Amino acid sequence: MEIFLQILVNGIMLGGLFTIVAIGLTLVFGIVKVINFAHGEFLMVGMYMAYVLTIGIGVHPYVTVVALAPALFVLGALAQRFVIQPLLAARDEHVQIFATVGLSTALINLALMIFGADIANTPSSGLRTPWEIGPVRVLEGQVWILVTAILVVVGLQLFLGATNTGRAIRAVAQNRTAAQLMGINANRMYVLTFGIGAACVGVAAALVAPLYPASPTIGTYFVLTAFVVVVLGGLGSIPGAMLGAMIIGVLDALSGFYIGSDLREAVVFGTFLLILILKPSGLLGSRANLSHVSP
Repeated sequence: MEIFLQILVNGIMLGGLFTIVAIGLTLVFGIVKVINFAHGEFLMVGMYMAYVLTIGIGVHPYVTVVALAPALFVLGALAQRFVIQPLLAARDEHVQIFATVGLSTALINLALMIFGADIANTPSSGLRTPWEIGPVRVLEGQVWILVTAILVVVGLQLFLGATNTGRAIRAVAQNRTAAQLMGINANRMYVLTFGIGAACVGVAAALVAPLYPASPTIGTYFVLTAFVVVVLGGLGSIPGAMLGAMIIGVLDALSGFYIGSDLREAVVFGTFLLILILKPSGLLGSRANLSHVSP
């Protein structure tokens, strides 16, 4: 029983990690209706920034979030304004996807030019210290990731439902034309949303960097699971992203222990495909959407 409980807790902690990475992705899709294939590379940029700041200045990895969140907000806003926005009027929506793929490739090659192919290990600063909570053990860094994921989800829900800017963003997501007739600048809301989504990735990078080594391709590792999470939970649903992340995290942990670590991805993606067949909109896709967040 203790072993099962430990595996379950490991899955929940892993779900917290998937949540913190996937939140920005589902936010951007819910508002801008663009799948950002450069999302993982935004995380990679943030992890390298955390590494440089931690090594160069000697600050705690979590302190780097003060610089990472604003820097990634600017990166996301610029990507929306100069890469995505000029293509929003294109007849073929696939052009926008190809643009984010191109941005992803550019960021990977830029990282290779600056840092090379070697991994960069951000000092853990004690965040790998195990905490004993009853019969289970968790890493200190995992606990902070889970707590932060919950706070970010709650914070975004409150922002979208209880602020004028959040309501304007939801209005644009629901009906861009009607929102513009009400005096809302839709393009500005898109830029703001992309920036917020990227800032969430900056927060994730500060939390993930002490536990995972940075490399030019580290974003691919996380973003593939992030795509599964947001589609499983329901594209555009923030609570759905967290629910999907927890399901995937627990499935990953259970299958890795009882079936084998080499087959856990098959179990995760097989379950993902099964749910898509049974409910293509995702678990909360039909009744939970950013454009219908309760105020």
